[in-house]
Amino acid sequence: MKYVFALLSFLFIIETSSAQLFKKEKVTYDANQGRGSTDNNLLRWGYFLGINSYDFNFDYNQDLRDIYVKKSPGFSVGLIGNLRVNSFIDLRLEPGLLITTRELYYSQEWFQGVPDTKASDFIREVKSTYIHIPLLIKVSTKRINNFKPFIIGGFSTALNLSSNEDNPEDNSNGEFRTTRNSLFYEIGFGIDFYLYNFKFTPSIRGLFGINDELVRDNDPNSPWTSNIAGMQTRGVFINFTFQ
Repeated sequence: MKYVFALLSFLFIIETSSAQLFKKEKVTYDANQGRGSTDNNLLRWGYFLGINSYDFNFDYNQDLRDIYVKKSPGFSVGLIGNLRVNSFIDLRLEPGLLITTRELYYSQEWFQGVPDTKASDFIREVKSTYIHIPLLIKVSTKRINNFKPFIIGGFSTALNLSSNEDNPEDNSNGEFRTTRNSLFYEIGFGIDFYLYNFKFTPSIRGLFGINDELVRDNDPNSPWTSNIAGMQTRGVFINFTFQ
C-alpha cells in the first residue's frame, strides 16, 4: 500500500510541476512566497545539492604509461548568494562542502629497477574534502514562459581539509600527498525553472585546476612522483539549486 501511495504522490508532483512549467502563462508566484518579485531583488539566497566527479590531469617528464585515475561519485552541498546586475547578468558566490575520492593506478613501468615492489605500491587512494568557494558570472537569456537558460563561469579556490601536505611521511610509507590550497576556473550551463513557490535550477559545470597540486616525495628519484611534471584537478559538477 505504501508503494502505491508513493507512486501516486510522485505522479501528482510531476503533474503539478508540468502544469506550472509548460503552461503558456508565466508563473507569477516564483520563489518568494507568492509575492513574485524574486528576480528583481538585488540580493537573493538559496542552497544547492549535487554530485561531483573529480579526476586528475597529469603532465609527465618521460613517456611512460599514464597513471589511471579511478573516479568515484562524490557529494556536494552549499549555499548561494546572488547579486543581480541587470535582467541578464548576475554575480554569484557559491560556498560549499565537496567530498570525493580518487584512486591512482600505476603501471609497472614506473617501478623498473625498484627492489621489493609489492602489489599495494601500484595503488594510491586520494581522499579530498573541499571547502570550495567559486565567484561566478551568470549570463541568462530572456525568460521564455517558465524557463530561463543560462551559461555560467568564473574562478574558484578550495581548501582541502583532508590534505596531508605537512605530513613528513610520503609514498614510501603509503602517503600520497597533495597541496592544501588550489585554484580553478569553471564553466557550465543550466536552466532556471519557475515554479509557484520556488525556482529550481539544474546545472552542469566543469572545473579545471590551475596550480600544481602534487607534493613530491622526499626522494627525488621516487617512482611515484619523480616522473610527474604537473598534476591538476579537473572535475564535473551536477548541481540542483533551490531559490
